[in-house]
Amino acid sequence: VRVCRWACASSRILLSPRIHYPRRYFAVREVLTKRERGSLITVHSSAFSWRPSMAAEERLRGGKKDIFDDDFKRFPKVRREKELGSIAYLPSVMIESLLFVVMWFYRRLISEHTSEAGDLVKSPTTTPILDDALLKPSSFSFSVRDACVAAGQVDAKVFRDAEQPATIMSHLDQFRRNENMCDVVLEVDGQSLSAHRFVLAAAIPYFRAMFGYDVVEAKMDRILLNDISFEALNALVNFVYTSEISINSDNVQSLLFAASILQMDSVCYACQRFMTQLLTTKNCLLIRQFAEQHNCVDLLNSSDDFAVDHFIELRELDEFKQIAFPHLRDLIRRSDLKITSEEQVFETVIEWVEANPCDRKHYLPELLSLVRLPQLNMQYLVENVRQNKLIKDSRECTDLVSEALFIMLSPLKGTPVPIGAAINDECGGQYAAGSTLSIPRPLSPSSQALRSRPRKSVAGVIFCAGGRGTGGDPFRSVEAFDCRLNRWISICEMTQQRRHVGVVSALGKLFAIGGHDGMQHLASAEMFDPREGIGWRRMAPMRTCRRGIAAAALDGAIYAVGGLDDTTCFSTVERYDIESNTWSDVAPMNIRRGGVGVSALGKFLFAVGGNDGSSSLDSCERYDPVLDKWKLVAKMTNRRAGAGVCVLDGALYALGGFDDNSPLCTCERYDPHTDQWTQLANMTFSRGGVGVASMGGLVYAIGGHDGQRYLNTVEAYDPVTNAWTPVTDIKDCRAGAGVAWADCSIDDLLRPFQPDSGYAPSGGNHCI
Repeated sequence: VRVCRWACASSRILLSPRIHYPRRYFAVREVLTKRERGSLITVHSSAFSWRPSMAAEERLRGGKKDIFDDDFKRFPKVRREKELGSIAYLPSVMIESLLFVVMWFYRRLISEHTSEAGDLVKSPTTTPILDDALLKPSSFSFSVRDACVAAGQVDAKVFRDAEQPATIMSHLDQFRRNENMCDVVLEVDGQSLSAHRFVLAAAIPYFRAMFGYDVVEAKMDRILLNDISFEALNALVNFVYTSEISINSDNVQSLLFAASILQMDSVCYACQRFMTQLLTTKNCLLIRQFAEQHNCVDLLNSSDDFAVDHFIELRELDEFKQIAFPHLRDLIRRSDLKITSEEQVFETVIEWVEANPCDRKHYLPELLSLVRLPQLNMQYLVENVRQNKLIKDSRECTDLVSEALFIMLSPLKGTPVPIGAAINDECGGQYAAGSTLSIPRPLSPSSQALRSRPRKSVAGVIFCAGGRGTGGDPFRSVEAFDCRLNRWISICEMTQQRRHVGVVSALGKLFAIGGHDGMQHLASAEMFDPREGIGWRRMAPMRTCRRGIAAAALDGAIYAVGGLDDTTCFSTVERYDIESNTWSDVAPMNIRRGGVGVSALGKFLFAVGGNDGSSSLDSCERYDPVLDKWKLVAKMTNRRAGAGVCVLDGALYALGGFDDNSPLCTCERYDPHTDQWTQLANMTFSRGGVGVASMGGLVYAIGGHDGQRYLNTVEAYDPVTNAWTPVTDIKDCRAGAGVAWADCSIDDLLRPFQPDSGYAPSGGNHCI
């Protein structure tokens, strides 16, 4: 068996006078019966015995006590190396027996070594370590394996010593510090460091490549290293032997640089993590530059993430105007860029170009394509963007502005648009009517979709309130979706349990209307304003108690549509005035609809599907608040009750629900300009009683019931790809929940909320 001498020594398996134990030399010397074959030693098992050498016996008789040290010093070095060569074997003994004898001998040797020299003098004759009877053939034969087979207990177990690697490395480190068996010296800045070649090769890829190939350095005893400080190298070598390294703000750069050269990935990662904790708005750009120069991917990504979260503060620094084009491009293309308005992104781009227009203005078209112009205020787009000199001087930039106008003025879609007529509604009529602007179609569908979607920080929040789960009791709990971190958080609970509740957002506030509390149908309603720091508060109740109700906001008013109680499906509709806190009746629908889906699109209210008391419906109708009248529109391709309905990019979506027999996974979209429904890709799950909302250019389907169980899964539909992708699950399985999008910030929800006066909900009153 060929082994490394230093490995055996660090494991205490072999004893050598050249390593550590000169006092045991004579025992080892007399134990081995040597027949020299160059550097080979033949070891016979019958030769194992304990006795001093003849020279030692003579000195013992003369009264000398330091026999071991003295005789060891007199023993010729060459002879020792030859007699205790690099290979030893037992041709007559199995390898298992060899290991047993060596280890048993070593334990006995250690025990005997603790005795006084006088004890050995008293018995100078040979004292066999192993009983001769054990080494002689015997008529007695015993096999553990045969005994186990006979007992039917054949088995094998693997023994692992978890402490052995650390023990070995501890001994190797001690060898290094004492310069024992060190076979290589590392030189840096005129200082040297001794080490073991094999240890360096095993732990450091740089040295593994150096020592493993036929290069000059592989045969050198002294290796000169450049571009690395001695302190960093010493710390890294210590880490190899001890697995510990101290990282602080003074040495982290030199350690990271040296570890990168030596390809010590674990230390590189630790240094990058440490530097990530040091990031501030003042050093973020410098640390990012350092990471880019040294190819520190983790630190680079962490720096960019920090810049994304602190973009508003960073853009005010003078240093920000000096960043490289790729850095700025990578920042503003991210959907998770934390801003309060898209105008901040546009102004950042213009300021960066104006800092050095001669060298940077050719970058403007690419940068402007990453600004989500359709998310700008219409007046700002026309007055500030379209009239900017840098924009007007670039044909590519003016095309991008035209594309944004096309998207914002949809559904006119490319026809000449009277500027006055188009702008008056949005900007208060500050532009003269009469002139026209021919707006071309978008440059590409995919780029249009990206620029049409708001950044996640200004995309708003989806709320999922009430419903019921496996237990059967309605929920009071409310969850909110943080799209930046792709997570759901629990917020303050409603004042009442509500299933099949209508939930709608208006003016940044959330309204929960009607439903069933497990005992009775409800007419009550409540409101939650994330910006007030106050929990849910009661508002005026509806005139009719009902569940399976749908709610939508149109022109500053809230509409409660349809629903049912234990005996009746309703066609009635009530309108809530937010300022006066009062309900009033409006024109009823043409058809009774319990479990109806409702959403506002343009200047109309659309009621989709539901159940009339006998079967699910495929009919739809539209309400005109000016005429106070409902009108039937095109039917859906599927009958649906308890479907989820929302609006995205000028189209109406109807997802899931129940037909007369089972929950549905089918989806369809309504185009109000063609009065037609189009089938879309199916959801991953069938979802009856599903909650639906749109946010950031996607349609979210939340929870529901698949016919066998309540769901907590969530998936999102992308109209560009016509595909569904999974999203983080909500915390509770629920169907019949009210789901709505609200124009507020997730940061508003990450703070304690005080309950409304006179009410303290049972489940806690703060966000988790």
